[in-house]
Amino acid sequence: MDDTAPRIRMITRLSEVPEADWDRLANPVGEPHDPFLSWAFLDALETSGAATPETGWTPCHLLLEHPDGRLLGAMPLYAKTHSQGEFVFDHAWADAYERAGGQYYPKLLNAVPFTPVTGRRRLVAPGPEAARWQQTLLLGAVQLAEQNGFSSLHLNFLKADEATRLDQEGLLIRTDQQFHWMNQGYESFSDVLAAMTSAKRKTLRKERQKAQHGLRFLQLTGAGIKPEHWDIFYNFYMDTGRRKWGQPYLNRDTFALIGERMADKILLILALEDETPIAGALNLIGESTLYGRYWGCTSPRPMLHFETCYYQAIDYAIAHRLDTVEAGAQGGHKLARGYVPTRTYSAHWIAHPGLRDAIDHYLRRERAAVDQDAAYLQTRTPFKTSHPPEQDPDE
Repeated sequence: MDDTAPRIRMITRLSEVPEADWDRLANPVGEPHDPFLSWAFLDALETSGAATPETGWTPCHLLLEHPDGRLLGAMPLYAKTHSQGEFVFDHAWADAYERAGGQYYPKLLNAVPFTPVTGRRRLVAPGPEAARWQQTLLLGAVQLAEQNGFSSLHLNFLKADEATRLDQEGLLIRTDQQFHWMNQGYESFSDVLAAMTSAKRKTLRKERQKAQHGLRFLQLTGAGIKPEHWDIFYNFYMDTGRRKWGQPYLNRDTFALIGERMADKILLILALEDETPIAGALNLIGESTLYGRYWGCTSPRPMLHFETCYYQAIDYAIAHRLDTVEAGAQGGHKLARGYVPTRTYSAHWIAHPGLRDAIDHYLRRERAAVDQDAAYLQTRTPFKTSHPPEQDPDE
């Protein structure tokens, strides 16, 4: 036995890892800061009870350690008893396998819970051993799945280069698309409108005028976000959750923890009517990207969603020189608001050979359909030419 070789072990609580050790790998020097991979965010989901065995998210994170105890790599993993809160939809796979007599759940998931945001998934520091440690983590995750009888391992919202490597390593690759706004060096929202066709420019200008009429918008971050603001936003979030998916994923403690731990990475937008908040949108701030996450309102009015979530986010990104606004999963209606098609990637290891072959066949056709749809949508952007072109999320 080689006593100098790195060892893999599993932990069931992120709190077992010192915050600084985790963050050194999650957000290493030279990589754009990803607030969702930070210890503060991931641990808040566990500590608040949002991502726990009781909610169908059992943490089983992998750590790759040097014999002297130094952390060389990590992989946020969850054993799942359902497919909710993932945004890479495999319900049909589960249904087909179980109708054939198999048991799809539990499965193993490498992702940030409830967060359809592209990012690093096998966390290692840059260096000559990075690829080796990533491969070791993948083998460890597959071994964990095999030893525990999991049907599958899923790595969601990968960067394009990591998806390419995982394809070469034999995993099945799935593609989809989101709609992101790309900053082309704009100085104001007027510059964004000037880049659009006349008809689209007039439509968006009218939308903003209609949405803003009689309202005042606040953009709060850092110490400007008070406990009462979280109370207000939580009511918005619960209302949206009950109407859209029945059971909201997060709880009030989740928002309290991220508010305490990472307020400088949060942008809370509130719409006020007669100084009473009627709508709000929660965003997280990355190094070069603004990430739109949740929204809600108590007094619906035309175009309020577009203004609060999309246009206010663009205003903030322009003012703070951010390159991109990611407004979450799905939503073809974002195209007309200047958000362009952007490819997303996931990778899948399937234990049963028959199920794997069936999914592989399905994914080949699905990828072709995604490519075709993206090419068409690129011709339907509101810009005068088909710019900005589709970009990979990590470019």
